[in-house]
Amino acid sequence: MSRIVDAVTAVLIHQGEVLLVHRQPFLHAFPGYHAFPGGKVDAADDEGPPLPERWRGFEARLVRALLRELREEIALDLGADATALRDVRHIGTALTPPPAPVRFDTRFFAIELDRRPSLRADLNEIRGCEWASPRHWLQRYEQGELLCAPPTVAVLRALAADIGVAATPGLHFETREQFPLTLIESMYGVRQILVRSHTLPPAQHTNCFLLGDAQSHRVLVDPSPADDAEMQRLIALVERFGIHEIFLTHHHPDHRERANVLARHFDVPMGMSLDTQTRIAAAVPGYFDGITVHHYREGDTLCRWLGRPVRVYAVPGHDEGQLALMPDQHAWCIVGDLIQGLGTVVIAKPEGHMGRYFDSLRKIIALDPYAIYPSHGMAMGSSHRLQETLKHRELREKQVLALYREGRSVREMLSLIYADVDPRLLPLAQMNIESHLDKLREDGVIAA
Repeated sequence: MSRIVDAVTAVLIHQGEVLLVHRQPFLHAFPGYHAFPGGKVDAADDEGPPLPERWRGFEARLVRALLRELREEIALDLGADATALRDVRHIGTALTPPPAPVRFDTRFFAIELDRRPSLRADLNEIRGCEWASPRHWLQRYEQGELLCAPPTVAVLRALAADIGVAATPGLHFETREQFPLTLIESMYGVRQILVRSHTLPPAQHTNCFLLGDAQSHRVLVDPSPADDAEMQRLIALVERFGIHEIFLTHHHPDHRERANVLARHFDVPMGMSLDTQTRIAAAVPGYFDGITVHHYREGDTLCRWLGRPVRVYAVPGHDEGQLALMPDQHAWCIVGDLIQGLGTVVIAKPEGHMGRYFDSLRKIIALDPYAIYPSHGMAMGSSHRLQETLKHRELREKQVLALYREGRSVREMLSLIYADVDPRLLPLAQMNIESHLDKLREDGVIAA
């Protein structure tokens, strides 16, 4: 069940411009996103000294949280300097839609300032901050230069229409355009659809993506609805846009279950690597009956995004035939199961190979996309999470090697390395240990 957390956001306005902060890529919530300053309401915000007169029309704990976050994030003390305030108004509430494990119930406050303050970003949370007109921020978003949560975009659109807006259309998810499944467009033109699938815990959904410019080749990536009811919801959503092809990043069931049924329903071909088709055909006889299959390789163009080719990249390791997608200029990359937004990637034989997994991580890190989309979880800014995953796997390899040299068995390694892991996941953890040992043998570090 989702946990709901109260939060506050400050929309600072001065002479027709608004402030956005660029969040650090290592944060757990909205890493690398452009956003308005703000954060969670803490228990300590329930108590405190009386509010300054200018703030007494609002709920005290929310104001305390708002003022605290502004002090902490950008060194702005509006509680001490009320003379800087021209107007303060609540412009709406945004609740994170399900099925997010943590849902933020965020109150947005528009704060108009008489003078532009001197700001200092807290580098533990904020990479930097910048003033610009709402129209300029929207232009950057629509050019694929910003990663933003939907409420941020909704506020920018409202302010671009009326800088003195009193209520924000589309701020709460229930007031936005409604789809049968949750659709998120954190990067303009990359439509992320949360589809309930038969995936590994803690994930419950596989990200399905709708790509391709209007009036061009449109592609549905990794549709894998868990049952017929979820499939009907996905069909109803896709019919709003239309598609010309279904593309699979790799062969695992939580990426291709019922994708063939969808291909037949829409009468479209399927695209994937030759390895992916071979493995699916062996596992599910008749899967491709009546379906035309296109084979993609490194460098092929799948579709276009903002007029730019979306290229195919080979990223084996988790799965030998896995493909990633990234447009020219590297604004974003759909990395499949190269990393996990929820949980840990499993490298399991026969399709998994730890050495090639390391190589694929290094490959995408070197290309340095502005944002990455895993198959499970939300978009993240920069290649930071890829770098951290590589460091984690390198550390794990050192642990496995040290225990091997102590004469430990695989079962002993499992109990020592993964002592705190959910017992249901231990068989998967054992597969990773075995894959690390295979890599160490191939590298000549231990005897074959």
